[in-house]
Amino acid sequence: MDLFLTHFPTISEEQKAHFIALTNLYQDWNSKINVISRKDMDFFFEHHVLHSLGIAKILNFKKRAKVLDVGTGGGFPGIPLAILFPETDFFLIDSVGKKIKVVDEVILALGLKNVKAKQLRAEDFGEKVDFIVSRAVTKMDIFVPWIKNNIRSTHNHSIKNGILCLKGGDLTQELKSFPQAKRYPLNSVFNTSFFETKEVVYLPL
Repeated sequence: MDLFLTHFPTISEEQKAHFIALTNLYQDWNSKINVISRKDMDFFFEHHVLHSLGIAKILNFKKRAKVLDVGTGGGFPGIPLAILFPETDFFLIDSVGKKIKVVDEVILALGLKNVKAKQLRAEDFGEKVDFIVSRAVTKMDIFVPWIKNNIRSTHNHSIKNGILCLKGGDLTQELKSFPQAKRYPLNSVFNTSFFETKEVVYLPL
């Protein structure tokens, strides 16, 4: 939490309380429905919350912007981003019902008003959004066809509407077909060993 506050020092007391509550909420739900590996729970805040907020170091979502989190799993990166940007509307979808159950319960426990979650495949999401976020869901050449028709044509942010993906490892081959993609290494933002190979990949659409 101390590391988190050095990077996001201006959050409100309510936001701070929400972030603090996340660890206990996920520990409780993970004991009932395994959405995060047991080993990973020991590093929950760094590996899941702070990692999700790497996207916020690339872009500040505007008021009433719409953001879709595809393959949200247990709610990442969508829930941490929704806490950080309470005036942005987030849609969290996943094809696995038990994961969406956990997401719904976390949203309810925190009283988040700007998040909706649904068991849904990406191809079946019918709304237009400003940005699509994800965390290591699949390779970009598979991912882009799923969601390319869901991006709004009007742009209101400092960068064009598109995809912001959290990825790791060697992305050279994966991004070969996407020369317009921009890569933002997170080890230049968060100085811990976990982020050494982590990046945000931005693809305008």
